[in-house]
Amino acid sequence: MTKRLIPAKGVCERFGGISLMTLWRWLDDENMKFPRPTMIRNRRYFDSDEVEAFYDRMAREAIKGRAA
Repeated sequence: MTKRLIPAKGVCERFGGISLMTLWRWLDDENMKFPRPTMIRNRRYFDSDEVEAFYDRMAREAIKGRAA
């Protein structure tokens, strides 16, 4: 099975149009556990499955926070 990679700008779009600076902050925050990128020619690419798993985890945590 081949990994599907998403460029950093695609990740920003997936999360509602966040800025590249916000993405950098998420990567810098170890508590968020945001997926680590693969560097290709000095550009960041993310595994799409890992990004979706992170998205799902954040959605579940947001729902839990509302129910509490």
